[in-house]
Amino acid sequence: MSWLDAGGEAQNCELRISNCELNEFAPPHLGTLRRHETTMRSLLKFFLLTYIVSWVLWASSAAILRVATPESSGLQIISGALYLIGVFAPALVALALTARADGRAATLALLRRTVDWSVGARWYLFALGYMAAIKLAVAISVRIATGAWPAFGPEPLYLMIIAIPFSTPVQAGEEIGWRGYALPRLAASLGLSGASIVLGILWACWHLPFFFIPGSDKSGQSFPLYLLGVTALSVAMAWLYWRTNGSLLLTMLMHAAVNNTKDIVPSAVSAATNVSSLSSSRVAWISVAIMWICAVYFLVRMLGVKPPDAWFAANEARKIASTGSD
Repeated sequence: MSWLDAGGEAQNCELRISNCELNEFAPPHLGTLRRHETTMRSLLKFFLLTYIVSWVLWASSAAILRVATPESSGLQIISGALYLIGVFAPALVALALTARADGRAATLALLRRTVDWSVGARWYLFALGYMAAIKLAVAISVRIATGAWPAFGPEPLYLMIIAIPFSTPVQAGEEIGWRGYALPRLAASLGLSGASIVLGILWACWHLPFFFIPGSDKSGQSFPLYLLGVTALSVAMAWLYWRTNGSLLLTMLMHAAVNNTKDIVPSAVSAATNVSSLSSSRVAWISVAIMWICAVYFLVRMLGVKPPDAWFAANEARKIASTGSD
């Protein structure tokens, strides 16, 4: 080795030692700031990619349906496949980002939460009965206010109940993304209360294309009222997420139960056309009001709650994986 090479090596060693010393004596808040920036970047990527993928696929699906005929079954299959992939985009994007940033162990840890069933029975009852209880309260309120019962949905209750377990696994397509990936990262910065509201707004806005697609159950309905309802629901689901230590199985179950029992007393207005209007049915307004009464209670209870942020969870998963491979 020449004296020049030796001198360069010595200089590199000095630089490495200096860097170690700087890291050792750096203010603790710098590490927290870096983690916060990393988390915000990952959230921005998640929401942008999820919106772009879902909206492009849904627009493509709707465009194909417009030109498809009853005889063109192939086009209908393609349209349905694009629609489903768009619905599953939150989970697909979350898993891809987790795998890229944190590796296989963190990805498997995220997936395992979709089968985390070991929680108290009362949380299963909450997940299954939340929307049914809201709709029962709406029916009683209308009865007291008007002296007549509101119109009940045509679907038998037993069919709603049977549909819930079949629908639950499908909700992984959303819940892995919304509650599995985004909520803990938002909560690390905003607290669980603030995160549940921000996530609710973004979750509701993700559904916006359905309000302009003919034939959708949301077509022409009031989006502002939908935004209020979904945000209140997001708060309730964040409460469940917290009380079950992050079980995605329970939020999937609640999501399925809400989808299948929301029309016990239907809120939709027939032949609605004004998406931006606040005008909607009496049932819709009472439903949202009762949901927000519940949401305020949950928000107060969650004040100050900050789950361990996802960065630490991912690093713990990596440590476990490296320990297991030694």
